[in-house]
Amino acid sequence: MAEAYIIDACRTPRGIGKVGKGALAHLHPQHLGATVLAAIRDRNNLNTAEVDDIIWGTSSQRGSQGADLGRMAALDAGYDVKASGVTLDRFCGSGITTVSLAAAQVMSGMEDVVIAGGTEMMSYTSATADPKVPPMLDAGNMSLREKHPQSQQGVCADAIATLEGIDREAVDQLAVTSQERAARAIAEGRFDKSVVPVHNPDGSLALDKEEFPRPGTTMESLGGLKTVFNMFMDIPVDDQGNTYGKMVTKKYPELEGKMDHVHHAGNSSGVVDGAAALLLASQSAVEKNGWTPRARIVATANMGDCPTLMLNAPVPAAEKVLEKAGLSKDDIDVWEINEAFSVVAERFIRHLDLDREKVNINGGAMALGHPIGATGSILIGTALDELERSGGRYGLVTMCAAGGMAPAIIIERVEA
Repeated sequence: MAEAYIIDACRTPRGIGKVGKGALAHLHPQHLGATVLAAIRDRNNLNTAEVDDIIWGTSSQRGSQGADLGRMAALDAGYDVKASGVTLDRFCGSGITTVSLAAAQVMSGMEDVVIAGGTEMMSYTSATADPKVPPMLDAGNMSLREKHPQSQQGVCADAIATLEGIDREAVDQLAVTSQERAARAIAEGRFDKSVVPVHNPDGSLALDKEEFPRPGTTMESLGGLKTVFNMFMDIPVDDQGNTYGKMVTKKYPELEGKMDHVHHAGNSSGVVDGAAALLLASQSAVEKNGWTPRARIVATANMGDCPTLMLNAPVPAAEKVLEKAGLSKDDIDVWEINEAFSVVAERFIRHLDLDREKVNINGGAMALGHPIGATGSILIGTALDELERSGGRYGLVTMCAAGGMAPAIIIERVEA
């Protein structure tokens, strides 16, 4: 099988995902995607007429984020019309899946130059959501609701914490660590290679640095925050008497009246806007363009798990992709597990018995934010930057996705 090389990776800084507060919130989602697509072109002297496809991730594909955002963002960036594009949705896992599919196209020999990435403007999707319609993942399919009741993600996080015996102190400590590591990474310029500034349509600067981190976070400051998702338990989701709480206890009756609510704004992923792009190429394209590969794709995998708990698939996904690659956990130098909620990363570390110094080395979504459809692509770039900085060889990236799924990918740094 042919190799698929990562030539470059770039991303925007993440802006606070609230209208009127975030530096990117006034922009069109296609403009944000165009920013990283233009950067990947300009940084690599890319002839866009030779781009075989653009595979893009966007979770909430409605309104301004609809209409095949990947293709439209490429046109907005000035790409040749020959560069086609497709946009997909695997919820939070979209940005890993776009890279995995791009790699598969190259490794199969069907394509030579593919760009993967994603965009999510949570300022837009949250502002346009219908408050009268609960965000149930079954889309109102009552038959599915009986087979696989699915709740609100934060309620699921608290359910997992209760079942696993992970307490508030543990999840808060991981959140503090995330903030500390992100602050160190920013101060030391560890993200500088990948982050590209976002400009307004008139050319003025919109944002050139991370907007979400709270570097002064401490155990004491988090301890003063009230938990959030206990307030979701009794919210009705239909006229059948179901609530977010009942969606969990239907499947796990042992949780009835015994949920330990530990998550709050400080130990959950940040609501932000952002975009990312990666350039993947075959060996022949590398030679033709004189590119120097930064990494190669070693293996990819997808895994499903319980839709009711929703957030537990990263562990089996990581085990599956390690087996596909013929590697052990000890071979991985850099682990990136998305901090959708603190319990997701904490459980991941515990179940795989990982060295915490190798996991989310430069902080995660609790400190930096989680632009849903883009995060996976961001994390792959972050893992690559860290491998180059530290001299490591292998990086593994995975994340939970709604519906009880997780994609995973392993990359190997290529020495220049």
